[in-house]
Amino acid sequence: MLPATFKLCAGISYRHLHSTMGLKRQAAAAIVQELNKFAVTRPGPSKWINNVRRRSSLLSSRLEENLFNEMEMSYIKQGDEALQKSLKILGEQEGWKTETVMANGDKVLSKVLPDVGKVFRLEVVVDKPLDCVYSELVERMEQMGDWNPNVKEVKILQKIGNDTVITHETAAPTPGNIVGPRDFVSVRCSKRRGSTCVLAGMSTTYAAMPEQKGVIRAENGPTCMVLRPLLGDPSQTKLTWLLSIDLKGWLPKSLINQVLSQTQVDFAKHLRNHLSSNSASMQQAVRC
Repeated sequence: MLPATFKLCAGISYRHLHSTMGLKRQAAAAIVQELNKFAVTRPGPSKWINNVRRRSSLLSSRLEENLFNEMEMSYIKQGDEALQKSLKILGEQEGWKTETVMANGDKVLSKVLPDVGKVFRLEVVVDKPLDCVYSELVERMEQMGDWNPNVKEVKILQKIGNDTVITHETAAPTPGNIVGPRDFVSVRCSKRRGSTCVLAGMSTTYAAMPEQKGVIRAENGPTCMVLRPLLGDPSQTKLTWLLSIDLKGWLPKSLINQVLSQTQVDFAKHLRNHLSSNSASMQQAVRC
């Protein structure tokens, strides 16, 4: 089957390969699948198989790039840029100032960066395994408005590949309407590396979602959440949230800092309540 697969791929002309998206996917997938089968049925893959596997992997990644148009590739690069910038900020341990420490150990720190402004860093431990938290924040992000009172709506405008999405988020009114209506258009990417998950994002523009009348288009990013199993207890998750937002408008900095710091504290509380409620509902369903 392996030689036949190579013949199939070799028989596709260069022009046809670039004009037929389905065949590009099929050809790359077939090579990788057959190489994997071949390796499993042999006691030890030879050097040439490893070389071909590496080259086929490179071919697959290059073909994947060709699956996206120029605008989609731009969004993918923006998401990756947000991720790299966010991790760099979190990796710099010096200069963080404590803003809030809660009785349960939740804490918010802040730091002023020359090119970004003031950023906030939430550090909490959630009493749920990583996959549970990841599913809630990524796979069901559009339901966030159901359990987080600070969020009115999150809507996915476009999915690009497996890791990148364009979203429109509308913030809920603050008590007393101290901060007027705000919304955001963001590019978000999610990456999983071993036991660590990173959810990063930043503001972007999207032609199909122009600024809305009566709503101030705020900007965010680079921002990210890092999820890791708690060291020594994988049934719990260490969550670190880097928040960087420009709310726009004529708001005093002291008010903005207070609102953003409280937003992070509230987020941790609402997330825990939601996960606990889901767990209780599932247990009730099992008993029934």
